[in-house]
Amino acid sequence: MAEIRVLIVDDHPFFRDGLRNVLASVEGLSIVGEAKDGAEALDATVNLRPDVVIMDINIPVINGLQATRQIKSAFPFINIIMLTAYDDDEQVYHAIRTGASAYYPKDVSPESLVQAIRHVSQGKYVVDDELMTQQEIEKWLVEACERFGGLLADAEEKFMPLSPREMEILKLITQGLSNKEIAYTLGISHQTVKNHMTSILRKLDVEDRTQAAVVALRRGWVRLQDTLTDS
Repeated sequence: MAEIRVLIVDDHPFFRDGLRNVLASVEGLSIVGEAKDGAEALDATVNLRPDVVIMDINIPVINGLQATRQIKSAFPFINIIMLTAYDDDEQVYHAIRTGASAYYPKDVSPESLVQAIRHVSQGKYVVDDELMTQQEIEKWLVEACERFGGLLADAEEKFMPLSPREMEILKLITQGLSNKEIAYTLGISHQTVKNHMTSILRKLDVEDRTQAAVVALRRGWVRLQDTLTDS
C-alpha cells in the first residue's frame, strides 16, 4: 500500500517540529514538506502534491481557510485537516464548507490525528470525532447552515477569500486604526483604503468595520495579541 503523503502547515516551528516527529514514526505516513504561512502552503501543494494537508487556520499572509479554499479549487483530490487552537462549532462549519475534510483542536491525541489522516485520505470526513461519508457531510452542512445562517447555494459569494492586502487592512482595523491611519501605515491612498473597505464588508457580509473586526477575531484570522501591537 502506498504511503500517505502529508504536508504540515503551521506558523510555529516548535509545533511543526513536534507534529513532524510524531507523524514521521507512524508506518504508512510520509512527511513530504512543511509551510509556515498560507502562501507557502499553496506553493508547497503545487510542488509536492501531498495526499493530506494538516492546516492551521491562524497563519500569516493567507489564512488557513482561504488557503484551503484555493487548494481544494485547484486540487480536489487533496484532503485537508484543520488543526487549530480555535475550537467552536461555527468555526468548524466554516472550515468544512470551505473544503476541509476534518477539524481538530491542537490538543488532539496523536492516535486520533493519525486515524483522521487515514480516513480523509480515503475520502471520508471527520467532525466531532464522527466519521462521515460525502452524503452525510452534505446533510451535516445543511443542518449547520440552518444554525449559523447563510445559504449553501451561494457559498461561493458568501465566502469569497480576502486578498492579502485586504487581510492587512482587516488586521489594522482590529487594532482600531482609521482609514487615514491605515493609508499612512501601508503607503497607499485614502481612496484605495476605502475601496478595499467596501470589498471587505461585501465579502464578509457585514455592515461596518466593527462587525468586520469581530468576524476576523472570532474566526481566528487575526490573533488577539496582534490587536495590542502597533496601535
